[in-house]
Amino acid sequence: MGVTIQQGEGNVRILRIEGVLRKPEFDAAIQAEALRWEPEARVRVLVLAGGFEGWEGSEEWGDVSFFMEHGDRIEKIAIVADRKWETDLMLFAGAGFRRAPVAFFTPDQVSKARTWLTEG
Repeated sequence: MGVTIQQGEGNVRILRIEGVLRKPEFDAAIQAEALRWEPEARVRVLVLAGGFEGWEGSEEWGDVSFFMEHGDRIEKIAIVADRKWETDLMLFAGAGFRRAPVAFFTPDQVSKARTWLTEG
């Protein structure tokens, strides 16, 4: 399946990642989503990586143009995945490198992730 993005409640976007994540597929999904944002929109992202199996090897992953162009429009990121992916997914989300807080939750903590994401 790869990657899909759905509108959640309010300004929440649900990013689902399954299988091996490929850069062209990821870019297509996030660019299409960004085009739907109103000019001053700020979004919160719930990443559901239930069947995530890692990334396809590619030097293209070094491209951070989306982060540079739209990163300040993302208010919070909650990642839900198997604990074995915590470090990799937190780095991928730019935890510690972006203004937006990023938090990790395990699959049994989806409710907690949704609550954290919508607080404040």
